Amino acid sequence: MIPRACEPYLRKIASQFPVVLITGPRQSGKTTLARHAFSDYGYVNLENLDTADRAREDPRGFLAQYHSTVIFDEIQRTPSLLSYLQQIVDEHPLPGSFILTGSQQFNLMQTATQSLAGRIGRLELLPFSVTELQEHSPSLLENTTASLRRGWYPPIIDRDLDADLWYENYIATYLERDVRQIENIRDLLAFRRFLSLCAGRTAQLVNLSELAGECGVSHNTIKAWLSVLEASYLIKLVQPYHRNFSKRVVKTPKLYFIDTGLAARLLGIRTDDQLEHHPLRGALFETCVFGELLKAKTNGLAPWEIYFWRDHSGTEVDFILESGRTFIAIEAKSSATFHPDFTTSLSKFTAFAGSDLTHSVLVYGGSEAFTFKGVSIVPWTRLDLL
Repeated sequence: MIPRACEPYLRKIASQFPVVLITGPRQSGKTTLARHAFSDYGYVNLENLDTADRAREDPRGFLAQYHSTVIFDEIQRTPSLLSYLQQIVDEHPLPGSFILTGSQQFNLMQTATQSLAGRIGRLELLPFSVTELQEHSPSLLENTTASLRRGWYPPIIDRDLDADLWYENYIATYLERDVRQIENIRDLLAFRRFLSLCAGRTAQLVNLSELAGECGVSHNTIKAWLSVLEASYLIKLVQPYHRNFSKRVVKTPKLYFIDTGLAARLLGIRTDDQLEHHPLRGALFETCVFGELLKAKTNGLAPWEIYFWRDHSGTEVDFILESGRTFIAIEAKSSATFHPDFTTSLSKFTAFAGSDLTHSVLVYGGSEAFTFKGVSIVPWTRLDLL
């Protein structure tokens, strides 16, 4: 098992709250993490139909078997248990009593917030990070293109599965099970097309009207479908940064897939050679960098908020990280060879932002770290240097 960087953060949450919820996309390693971090706890798999039926039919009797220190896996199968857990932890509010895992953010979080407000701590577990692999399986990062195409889901890496075949089945399962449960979507073919169209727009501004026209659905339907993708941890919408600057900025969010392997498969990319020459290789590299920044945040390693910046004159910075008074501007370039013009946007932005800017970073596809005219040049495999 490759150790997860978030485990210390998870233990900290468990020391503060009686109930801990580990959420994240399917197959991100939630069960493995929970059982490893809390190896002395009991374990109940609510994916088991008989177990789930018993929990729904007699929740009080079911929970009476487990007074505390138990893991309830896939809690979204029996959300009614959450109200009964509230009664238990109110009577015995011991930190770390119950560890819950669940894959569906939308309905699950709504129910958990209502039932366990103030009693539940939450961890979002995403697929492996580059930092996790760099520490324990650095050979997997030797080929940038292969890494982007393979993606970061644990089953592909831990079991050396065929990425193309795995993602095809992952997409089919997602459409047939999760989408139907999160939202009443009748036309799965249209939604599948929408999913692929979104992959083609990773690292780009969201254009709702364009997506609606290509999918043959309404503007409001596209907004609802984007919410579904966010709720199931497939994409993230990043908002523009506009707090401290008076110059007019673009107000439309950017769309990023959380996993590059999934995005590549939705784009029909099946080989490393295809990706090497694909027009969206740069966008997928930027998507990878975004994923790493997001994982650092969700793993409890960095308390920053992630934005992008673009004004109407064309000046753009891929990522703005804000944490207290720390303010970092980041550009991502997929080339393995550094070129001085890679820092042009950062230089323009530095002049514009002035003293508000703490640090400028260029993340690129090379392997050497150095400084160029005040900009930190950081390899994509060493984002821990930020």
